[in-house]
Amino acid sequence: MLAEKNKEQVPDGLEEREIPAATWAVFPVIGAMPDAMPRTWKRIFSEWFPATGYEHAGGPEMEVYSSNGDPSSEDYYSEIWIPIKK
Repeated sequence: MLAEKNKEQVPDGLEEREIPAATWAVFPVIGAMPDAMPRTWKRIFSEWFPATGYEHAGGPEMEVYSSNGDPSSEDYYSEIWIPIKK
């Protein structure tokens, strides 16, 4: 079973979770952490959702951080992934 095989590769202290298939809106986050992330979350819910007619589809949201670059840099790149439906 694939899940069991992958489970063996999960480092101690972490766990593997299956994320259901979804349509995702991916928002770039550019700026120094930690300030850039909450600023982008706020804009997504106060501006993007009301302007587009999309809704949150339920399920997990993800913050994706780059292993490249300096998180305190003003040009640091990361992303927010949100499952959506029309």
